[in-house]
Amino acid sequence: MARLPLLRLFSLAIRQLLRDARAGELRVLFFALVVAVAASTAIGYFGARLNGAMMLRATEFLGADLVLEGSSPAREEQIRSGTELRLNHAQVVEFSSVIATDNGIQLSSIKAVDRAYPLRGELKSAPAPFAVEASGGEPQPGEAWVEARLLTALDLKIGDSIDVGMKTLKLTRVLTYEPDRAGNFYSLTPRVMINLDDLAATGVVQPGSRVSYRELWRGEPQALETYRQLIKPGLAANQRIQDARDGNRQIGGALGKAERYLNMASLVAVLLAGVAVALSANRFASRRFDASALLRCLGLSRRETMVLFSLQLTALGLLAALSGALLGWLAQLGLFALLHDLLPSDVPPGGVFPAIAGIGTGLVALAGFALPPLAALGRVPPLRVLRRDMLPIPSSTWMVYGAALGALGLIMWRLSLDLLLTFALLGGGVVAAVILGGLLLLLLNSLRRLLARASLPWRLGLGQLLRHPLAAAGQALAFGLILLSMALIALLRGELLDTWQNQLPKNAPNYFALNILPADKQAFTDHLVNVSAQAAPLYPVVPGRLISINDEAVQQIVSKDSAGDRAIQRDLSLTWAADLPAGNKLTAGEWWKDQPGDEIPGVSVEGKVAESLKLKLGDHLVFSVGGVNREAKVTSLREINWDNFQPNFFMIFQPGTLRDLPATYLTSFYLAPGHDQQIIELSRAFPAVTILQVEALLEQLRSILAQVTLAVEYVLLFVLAAGMAVLFSGLQATLDERIRQGALLRALGAERRLLIKARRIEFGLLGAVSGLLAAIGSEVVSLVLYRYAFDLPWHPHPWLLLLPLIGAALIGGAGVFGTRRALNASPLTVLREG
Repeated sequence: MARLPLLRLFSLAIRQLLRDARAGELRVLFFALVVAVAASTAIGYFGARLNGAMMLRATEFLGADLVLEGSSPAREEQIRSGTELRLNHAQVVEFSSVIATDNGIQLSSIKAVDRAYPLRGELKSAPAPFAVEASGGEPQPGEAWVEARLLTALDLKIGDSIDVGMKTLKLTRVLTYEPDRAGNFYSLTPRVMINLDDLAATGVVQPGSRVSYRELWRGEPQALETYRQLIKPGLAANQRIQDARDGNRQIGGALGKAERYLNMASLVAVLLAGVAVALSANRFASRRFDASALLRCLGLSRRETMVLFSLQLTALGLLAALSGALLGWLAQLGLFALLHDLLPSDVPPGGVFPAIAGIGTGLVALAGFALPPLAALGRVPPLRVLRRDMLPIPSSTWMVYGAALGALGLIMWRLSLDLLLTFALLGGGVVAAVILGGLLLLLLNSLRRLLARASLPWRLGLGQLLRHPLAAAGQALAFGLILLSMALIALLRGELLDTWQNQLPKNAPNYFALNILPADKQAFTDHLVNVSAQAAPLYPVVPGRLISINDEAVQQIVSKDSAGDRAIQRDLSLTWAADLPAGNKLTAGEWWKDQPGDEIPGVSVEGKVAESLKLKLGDHLVFSVGGVNREAKVTSLREINWDNFQPNFFMIFQPGTLRDLPATYLTSFYLAPGHDQQIIELSRAFPAVTILQVEALLEQLRSILAQVTLAVEYVLLFVLAAGMAVLFSGLQATLDERIRQGALLRALGAERRLLIKARRIEFGLLGAVSGLLAAIGSEVVSLVLYRYAFDLPWHPHPWLLLLPLIGAALIGGAGVFGTRRALNASPLTVLREG
């Protein structure tokens, strides 16, 4: 017989697909694919848009999307590269200078800005101290905006004049908020903002001056990344590139944890989607053995038969994937519409990648898991038309399933961009499935001895499981994966958010006090006590620079753009302490117990800086402190909780090491809102002290955590929908056999009540075993994720012991509901159909 053209095969495939759709045979597979793609797409869009919104909020702390910072002006080609990419550009120059008036002098931080500043966020000012603030604007040439504490320190008022170098400027407004002010807590003095056009007239910035030049850029992510790649190879030693993640440790940490959680939920949805598609595709193929045999009898070759059914699956997959992507897109639109009062107004659209990723996930899972059953369809013998007991010739499908798992792993990696998460979930899931599956088979075989003494409903329920132990073990693993996924997401949702909130307590320090003189130390502490401020300890601070490690210059050791590189490019705030500060944990070495003797004193180093500098215990360091070289030996490494808003240090020396050097003190404290007058009095009582308010940064972090909470709640709903798709796909996979078995039992006189009781026992036991597997798996996976992915302390979760009861109730109820057709079908009709 001549081969059928591909177009004829396609036409035949579509006609058969439409006929089967009217008969309802493909509804389960279509529904599984739609739910899988919709869940993946919705989660992808929600995560991408929410992360984009959080990144936009976080960029306010830079005043831009990207910042090129250096101690010398950016080169002309660096500016030109950005403008050619149509990026918005602003320039900022910062330096320290003494402000002189008739009432005295005050060291201040001068910030010269152009008309485009800021590119992100808003500049806020007020006409007088503590007056109603307004957004927008910038100092005009000849004007200066200053913080209220400078007015207090120099007894000035709006309308007075100050001298910045050789330029006299008029005070026109009180500066209340700069979006990019929270970059560095340790180098901030009272702020004076001037127009960039006045900078040259001041005469302050000269060759050799300590100045920070910041080129601010804003634009599309692709253009920004192109600009980064263009200028990165030519960066000078004193230049670095910053974005929202680099600019602030607290913001970067919160965004990183939020992104990891959303990726975790996406990976769980992908796994559930794969299981649902696999179960449904297997039923699709097994119910077409008869049709395949008939087509082979009518002259179709094995290849044509496989192509025919492959075209059916492809058409069905494309239709379901497009429908699922549209449904997922609409779902996330509705979600953002409901939450518009709680989210930023400028939430980015998310692009097309989440939809493409969702469609790709569904199609790859369909192709991978449907390939083994499709291969079986091509091997159905034509003799099956006469003998229904003849099955396709079995063949090894390990390579095919391995390719499917590899494809899913690739999709998972692309979604998470984190190899650790991918291997933890994929590898751990495969190992756990093999081990737990083997234990399940042993358990099922041990139940055979109980059948003889069991009642009839128990014999029927257990008999269904023992008749196909491998299928029962597979169902228990699939149902266990549902419970494990939902338990793990719920567990992470609660504990991650609790941990983050605990790291950012309600009364987190909202003020930092710098430059506290030794003579004012006790008086300043007493003043904080009098105003009921909750203060951290006062830490001595001595500026110093690391110059050599084991007699080798640090510039030859550290890699560029690393944490160590940033640490050696500036003076570090060195301190000493007898006790390990709160929020610090030793990871190597021991904390000192006494004062240093004649030997080289010890120093404790922050872990990530130590890793970047390739430091280990016992290394010999040399610091330049006050023009004098000081030696130290690394005695311990520390892990620091940067989220606690306490004073933290890269280097902590042994007590007594730096006592002979001039030092100031640093602390942080919490003062309840509404105590502005106390801050003014504190500034007047200690004019040399710089008091920095960080309430805006705290509010930004709380806002990010609130958005993460919303994401977690709704992501859990999509994961639940994907899990239910797996559940009903698994039930439908055995529905045909259950219908025939129920018809036969009813024909032999079994009552409907007996069959319902047997179903409850079967699915209840299956659910209890699945819940037990899920409880064990949740503890193991959470241990791995907490320790290696989220960097959180792990502890046992006794509430997971409820999962067997939850599984028995959930799977038992869903099993009876999903197989109700087996009880409602007419025995005579079923037996006639064979």
